[in-house]
Amino acid sequence: MELRQLQYFVAVAEELNFGRAAARLLIAGPSLSQQIKALERDLGVRLFDRDRRSVSLTPAGAALLPETRALLERADDLRHRARRLSGSEPVRLGYVNWLPPDLTARTAAVARVHMDAWVAPSHTQAARVAEGGLDLAVCWLRAEDLERRGLRARLIGADRLYAVATGPGTGPVPARETAVLLDDDTTSWWSWNVYAEELARDTGARAVRVSDGGITGAAFFDHVRRSRRPVINSPKGQTAPLPPDLVKRPVVAPEVYWTWSLVWRRSEDRNAVLGVAEALGAEGDLGIHGPDAWLPRNDPHRS
Repeated sequence: MELRQLQYFVAVAEELNFGRAAARLLIAGPSLSQQIKALERDLGVRLFDRDRRSVSLTPAGAALLPETRALLERADDLRHRARRLSGSEPVRLGYVNWLPPDLTARTAAVARVHMDAWVAPSHTQAARVAEGGLDLAVCWLRAEDLERRGLRARLIGADRLYAVATGPGTGPVPARETAVLLDDDTTSWWSWNVYAEELARDTGARAVRVSDGGITGAAFFDHVRRSRRPVINSPKGQTAPLPPDLVKRPVVAPEVYWTWSLVWRRSEDRNAVLGVAEALGAEGDLGIHGPDAWLPRNDPHRS
């Protein structure tokens, strides 16, 4: 039994005429008749009653017709899914500023991943996924944001944040003796502000409001120079080289972590998208469940 024989069966059942069914299938009439007879032999039942004037379904043929249609639909769906997995339909991935360094190697066998050129804040990228503009995004979200936007999340990365300070000392600094910056530009820094406000409340770090975009870059270093406390860096400055007059200091009591989630729509059913999400999942807890680790209370990866 072959799928094409099942397609022939459905065509004859719908036309109830071998000539019209053969024309629809673009095959010769005698060939269609032979294929139907071969199918009947394989199934062990007669599908049609036919004579010179008419063709009709037998009771067995009528019973098998709905199941045959369903089987053909499943075969079509399998073909479509296979095309997606082969990379004929790229998976669109957005991000903020961080991506797994081995992303291409981990996803190459699953799907063709298209990196979106618009680098945007976490809340913007999450909204684009929810609205269908992206298939996946790497961002920071709270559990309540996932629920509100109808998204799922998988942990794919975590940064342990450090403090930047003046002076020669590079030893650990308790979180309560640090400062954390919040920017008045809530459009660009909404996610960081939410995170930083909770960090200050929980640890005793001093919240300092700025209005010059100084969460990263040269303006951030200027704030550090003016501060009497070491200043906690943001994830966007995690790998930025420091000027020679500034130093890194580990933050302790607690150790401060920022998580990176890969998010996708709860309604997503495409194997390529789900396969990329599976391939990029983090191995282990990346330190975020250590005895001295700190995460916001509504971080989706907090145990």
